[in-house]
Amino acid sequence: MDTSIRQPQQDRAIKKKEAIINAAYKVFSDVGYYNTNTADIAKAAGVSTGIVYSYFKDKRDILFYVIKIYIEDVKKPLFDFIDSNQGPISAHELAKSLLTITIKIHHTNANLHNILHSLADTHNDINEEFMELEKLLTEVGAKKLEELGFNKNHLTDKVHLIMDIVQSYAHEYLYDKHEYIDYGYMSELVISSIEHILNN
Repeated sequence: MDTSIRQPQQDRAIKKKEAIINAAYKVFSDVGYYNTNTADIAKAAGVSTGIVYSYFKDKRDILFYVIKIYIEDVKKPLFDFIDSNQGPISAHELAKSLLTITIKIHHTNANLHNILHSLADTHNDINEEFMELEKLLTEVGAKKLEELGFNKNHLTDKVHLIMDIVQSYAHEYLYDKHEYIDYGYMSELVISSIEHILNN
């Protein structure tokens, strides 16, 4: 461990470090990772650049704390949705709710989502964070579907495919916005596709 990097123990120091991370989250979202420097983060956090370097090695070090927050922001509504389904639910209702939640997650984190996933294309360690998230959601989702009584055959494969379909639609609907696409009809196709996967 780099002994020059402070590990905050006091509440005040912990809050200062959190303020820097939250400021970085916002600045990265607003202007992008490469267009941000440590001084920008310090200014947004209301601290000196020296204070930032007393808690973090560099901008990339801060990025990984931001990724952890982003992943938690993605996980929480999905896990809440999974936990909330304790009784029988139709494939149609499940598909419809999942699509709504996924769109909301992507909308809430739109700018940072695009920035982090573009970084993942060229940085293996960042990509690994998202691969781990994908694996966790697949495993948890498959277990929940089994508990809800859906066909046990190839549940992991089904969940993984469903995640791809739903994410693809969310990207299309929120980010691409092709004027020649009927997104209402496309959402119906997505829901019916998920129903078919779950019921077979």
